Amino acid sequence: MPAAQPRPERALARKALRVHARLLAEYGVPDWGERLPAVEELVATILSQNTNDTNSGRAFDLLRARFGSLEAVRDAPLDAVIEAIRPAGLANQKGPRIQAVLRAITLERGALDLTFLKNLPPGEARAWLTRFHGIGPKTASIVMLFSLGLPAFPVDTHVHRVTGRLGLRPAKMSADDCHPHFEALFPPETYGPAHLNLIQHGRQVCHARQPECGRCVLRRLCDFYQQGTPDG
Repeated sequence: MPAAQPRPERALARKALRVHARLLAEYGVPDWGERLPAVEELVATILSQNTNDTNSGRAFDLLRARFGSLEAVRDAPLDAVIEAIRPAGLANQKGPRIQAVLRAITLERGALDLTFLKNLPPGEARAWLTRFHGIGPKTASIVMLFSLGLPAFPVDTHVHRVTGRLGLRPAKMSADDCHPHFEALFPPETYGPAHLNLIQHGRQVCHARQPECGRCVLRRLCDFYQQGTPDG
């Protein structure tokens, strides 16, 4: 079992809730879209690594159309899988990774089914998923939160950047280390909406280069804006 995380300072926790409330007022309650079975979400999230949603979604649709089932993907010639997922980029890495994960799950569980993880404590579910090569905290957290209904706070590049500028995390904290930090900082019921709205805010306003601070609804809460510090 992972060590218990220290309780965040109350002022920082209050700030996190204010950020969440302002993003809800700006963007509303976000819709994740199609809720996939956990193994399908795992494959879709692997495809999404280092690419955009459009490309990864197209690759996932092509994979389903070409093979019909993940069992067929697992057992297919590797070259055929690589060709199907080329729109996602890094197909030569992602193809073997997907097949290796599918085969390992089948070997251990007897079928491509991860519903058993719902009955594990979140820390154990995350540890089980991250044993596989190429499955890090972000991928595991997405599967846990959106497919298994387990409390997890995924941290992608947008979430990492926006929360760093806001001062919701230590400046040097890595994205991987942010997962337990935000799970302690935000209430569990906010994990999904906060994650998705932070991503949307990062895409629309808090860009990696030239953030549009003048129209940002969070600027009064933002260390980057208030202090006029250089981008970091």
